[in-house]
Amino acid sequence: MRGAIILIAWLLALLAPASAGAAERRLVLVTLDGLDWTEVFRGADPQRAADKAFVHEAALVKPFVEAADRRRALMPFLADVVGRQGVLIGDRDHGSCMAVANDKWFSYPGYNEILTGRPDPAITSNEHGPNRNVTVLEWLNRRPEFAGRVQAVGSWRTFRDIINPERSGVPVNAGWEDAPTASPAEAAIARMQQGAPRIWATVRLDMLTHAYALEALKRTRPKVLYIAYGETDDFAHEGRYDLTLGAAQRTDAFIAELWRTLQSDPDYAGRTTLIVTTDHGRGKGKADAWKHHGRPIFAESDATWTAIIGPDIAPGAQVAGCAGSNQIAATALKALGVDWRAYDPAAGAPLEIFR
Repeated sequence: MRGAIILIAWLLALLAPASAGAAERRLVLVTLDGLDWTEVFRGADPQRAADKAFVHEAALVKPFVEAADRRRALMPFLADVVGRQGVLIGDRDHGSCMAVANDKWFSYPGYNEILTGRPDPAITSNEHGPNRNVTVLEWLNRRPEFAGRVQAVGSWRTFRDIINPERSGVPVNAGWEDAPTASPAEAAIARMQQGAPRIWATVRLDMLTHAYALEALKRTRPKVLYIAYGETDDFAHEGRYDLTLGAAQRTDAFIAELWRTLQSDPDYAGRTTLIVTTDHGRGKGKADAWKHHGRPIFAESDATWTAIIGPDIAPGAQVAGCAGSNQIAATALKALGVDWRAYDPAAGAPLEIFR
């Protein structure tokens, strides 16, 4: 009997450090809707920026085009901080590839793939309705160590369908809705939101989404936070390359502020993995193809990218072959110290970027 007790105690001691480490890990997943890999890795396109059909205010694009390093001028946080301390995947100019696994190449199928680790051929429209699939957010929210500590904030109203909060139990603040619980700071954001221009009926300005996300980190202290920005896609659909570039730069600054906030907080510093990615690329070929995406008309709009930084990520790690957006879910789980196979063994495997 005494030998059995000693054995059990030894096993518990052996397992305790790993369990404690996993319990302390945090994740922030960020998506930039439809931002093409070419802007992330090349910066502003000079030819497109010179086209008056796409640029109404030349002064808006001048700093991005005339910079000695267009890539760093547009998205300095991704280029400098993640590029040096983390991993960037999807630079096809230098042999790095990433793409969606779904055959639709637009938003709802792309987000479902990111959040579930596999494409769903039944999703054929952005008006698909409530998602039948259990996302990693929902799955984590059902686990005792994450219950009530998973949250989502998005610019696009459709994230309420994609994450399905009524079934998943994951709080989702998306579109032009106010935060469900109004702290003084959230009430101030709501007042600002009420006075903001509604350029799109179902997509609010990213600055409002960002403000809600920062408040969530401070007030509700989630272990897993998903933030979905949208302007990079919507301005592109409008054909406004000047505004698309401005949205990309602003979002990069938002992500930089998120990272600084995380690193200045003892609950998150040294424990948090940041994953940044996109749901689809943009069309190639004709001059105006960049405005659109979707198979089969808009070639290469399946191309995506990701930027990842965190305590367990090997800086500069290279991925063999072409990475898939269906690998983001498992990568997120591995960063949290959770066995991704327990979620879905058929999902895309984690990216091989860990120390």
